[in-house]
Amino acid sequence: MLHAVIMAGGAGTRFWPESRAALPKQLLDLLGGRTMIQATFDRLAGLVPRERVSIITADVLVDAVAAQLPQLPAGAVVGEPCKRDTAPCIGLAAHLVSRDDPDAVMAVLPADHVIGPTEKFQAAMRHAVALVEESPGRIVTFGIRPTYPAESFGYIERAEPLAASGIPSYRVARFREKPRAEVAAEYVATGRFYWNSGIFVWRAATILAALAEHQPQMAAHLETIASAFGRDDFAEVFAAEFAAIRGVSIDYAVMEHARDVAVVEAPYEWDDVGSWQALARLRGADAEGNTVSARHVGLDTHGCIIRGTPDHLVATLGIDDCIIVQTPDATLVAHRSREESLRELVKLIQHRGWGQHL
Repeated sequence: MLHAVIMAGGAGTRFWPESRAALPKQLLDLLGGRTMIQATFDRLAGLVPRERVSIITADVLVDAVAAQLPQLPAGAVVGEPCKRDTAPCIGLAAHLVSRDDPDAVMAVLPADHVIGPTEKFQAAMRHAVALVEESPGRIVTFGIRPTYPAESFGYIERAEPLAASGIPSYRVARFREKPRAEVAAEYVATGRFYWNSGIFVWRAATILAALAEHQPQMAAHLETIASAFGRDDFAEVFAAEFAAIRGVSIDYAVMEHARDVAVVEAPYEWDDVGSWQALARLRGADAEGNTVSARHVGLDTHGCIIRGTPDHLVATLGIDDCIIVQTPDATLVAHRSREESLRELVKLIQHRGWGQHL
């Protein structure tokens, strides 16, 4: 049976000051209507029943996630006691879904992507499941055809095509890490490379075997955690064993070593919503090039992203290419070209001892 695992433990630092430790990006309504994690869950309706959906998040976010998704059964939201990257997260989830379904097929999805239309996403997922069933040890990932030479994404180089189907699918030649601009341009020019979406489909047993082969120490800690499921001392075992794991991404831990990997060319629209710049792409801009989600009035204001609370007026005069985000206790004013430095700014706030704003 198909199970879905939503990874929702990110901090969302690049969306400060709206994204905070207690309410990170995936729990925000950035585009109107639903939060990002709610939209991810909604996308699974009709594909995976809610009793086979699990969410792995940070321990401090369990209650907030559960409150946003009351449809989920008790125990579906699992909180990691500390942050250890995606490989331990996925390994933990594989053990969870294997408890009652040893032959489980897992779809692994980040909580903070914008994808549509849902029909094309679900068709691609069903196709990926068929590829896994065709070759039980196969790992399937989804590639996004690049629209520009991005330096912030990993890349997948495709090899020969798999059997003909309605959705183009290929064997994976290799994975490439985030490249320099000139290298990214070379990748895009070849037509053989995709952006790595970080969405996967595989059998739970396949990923557990891969972790045991390539990350034996991590696998041993995860096995100890799994053996404690249901015991009175589970919380203590979970905290101690998970903290002992060396954090590593699933790409480093497994994907770069796997032998039977396929990439499905995503037929849907995709955006990883990695920073405030995404709002301009997804919400569009007015005649002055501004993307506004606020009570705003401006003169000679061009190319800005402006976001604020409905009861607070943001007035701008004579500024171009800025990001302005107003919240009740903190306001960001930044040039769009400096957005990559937002993490440094957050670290400076922490260094000043102003953690109440984080």
